[in-house]
Amino acid sequence: MSAQLGHFIDGRLRAGVSGRAGPVFDPAVGRSTASVSFASQDETRTAIQAARTALPAWAETPPLQRARVLFRFKALLDAHIDDLAALITSEHGKVLADARGEVTRGIEVVEFACGIPHLLKGEFSDNVGSGVDCWSLRQPLGVCAGITPFNFPAMVPLWMFPVAIACGNTFVLKPSEKDPSCGLRLAALLMEAGLPPGVFNVVNGDREAVDTLLTDGDVAAVSFVGSTPVARHVYETAARAGKRVQALGGAKNHMVVMPDADTKLAAQALMGAAYGSAGERCMAISVAIAVGDAGDRLIAELRPMIAALKVGPGTTADVEMGPLVTREHLQRVRDYIEVGVKEGATLVVDGRGLQVAGHADGFYLGATLFDRVEPKMRIYREEIFGPVLVVVRVPDLQAALRLVNEHEFGNGTAIFTRDGDAARAFCHHVQVGMVGVNVPIPVPMAFHSFGGWKRSLFGDLQIHGPEGVRFYTRLKTVTSRWPTALRGGSDFVMPTMR
Repeated sequence: MSAQLGHFIDGRLRAGVSGRAGPVFDPAVGRSTASVSFASQDETRTAIQAARTALPAWAETPPLQRARVLFRFKALLDAHIDDLAALITSEHGKVLADARGEVTRGIEVVEFACGIPHLLKGEFSDNVGSGVDCWSLRQPLGVCAGITPFNFPAMVPLWMFPVAIACGNTFVLKPSEKDPSCGLRLAALLMEAGLPPGVFNVVNGDREAVDTLLTDGDVAAVSFVGSTPVARHVYETAARAGKRVQALGGAKNHMVVMPDADTKLAAQALMGAAYGSAGERCMAISVAIAVGDAGDRLIAELRPMIAALKVGPGTTADVEMGPLVTREHLQRVRDYIEVGVKEGATLVVDGRGLQVAGHADGFYLGATLFDRVEPKMRIYREEIFGPVLVVVRVPDLQAALRLVNEHEFGNGTAIFTRDGDAARAFCHHVQVGMVGVNVPIPVPMAFHSFGGWKRSLFGDLQIHGPEGVRFYTRLKTVTSRWPTALRGGSDFVMPTMR
């Protein structure tokens, strides 16, 4: 009998009572291993109410004491990193080393959040007027919600809730129903670290739970990572309900390969960036722009590397790429490959024929490579979110920049070159939120912030880092004086500091 996964509310696991549920699969074997309950409106509101009840005491807890809980949580994450990685691989399918790296990048944000007492300091101006002082302070928003995607079931939640709760907020997490176990495990570790009940809650589910979080009057802020259509729905719905929102959407990340680049180095970078985690990353490189005569050399380097790529279960030691997350998503990516063929792109490597011995029912697709792709093609314009890399050829850097800047997404990009002038011009003129120079996946460290431009981000503030602190707090400015009486009587003009 498969496991039954419920929710984590007010400090304890709770079975779902909605009567609705969905299967959780091991994508390596294509078999359901658990059933996850889908929260109803009432169950979701129960979690929100638990967070609201816990809010006053947690918000009044000194920031240093809140940080100490996170210090203990960080130590527990370090101790259980292999367990968490195994959970991720069992439900998502990415290889264990990649899953471990995901948890590590999440831990880095917890480390950052441990230092938040320093960032909550305000500013003070002495004697801005005669006997008048002015200062600012940052205070928590209230109950915050996080809606997170299947591709990073540990890292993305860890980009949100440690910052939120370190700032004095309480939190309700709605993880992806495709891989829900990691969120429940994180909740248990937080309780072990000493977090009071109700400060962090997890509701599993589908759109019913999401829309409840977006519209409930007790939720002050919503953080989201996912596809652009859903990000826009989240932003518009939550903002209309008066909430603060950061909604990170889709991507079509380009990597520009200049003629002077080390072609082998660029190809090696593309292999990991395009095919790591089966391409199921919002920061995956899915478009290589070959400038000048770089195209033929790049294709020649990529062919044997793709042929040597080891695909199989994520638990196998030497495997470099695992399966896709679901059978439905596998079919969706296969359909895009067929679209590319019909559109006239050159299919250099077709991954649809891949067979993994002993895993005929797994959700596997081999690495796929298209060449001579045109900007009008769907495989160039749309986010595929699978192990499909397309190569576009352009004559010069200006044409490459124009392609990147005209695309509707602006999440991440990179340039590979030995030319400092070209790299500087690219960094200055490109209209994308995160840029790498000879770095294929430029995910910022935790003490910087993560987020794109254009239709890759709805909202004004990016995630984690200093922007995360600003998002999860609101600024209050106090102007104060202590006179024995109003000087000169009532003043009916705009006050000035004199």
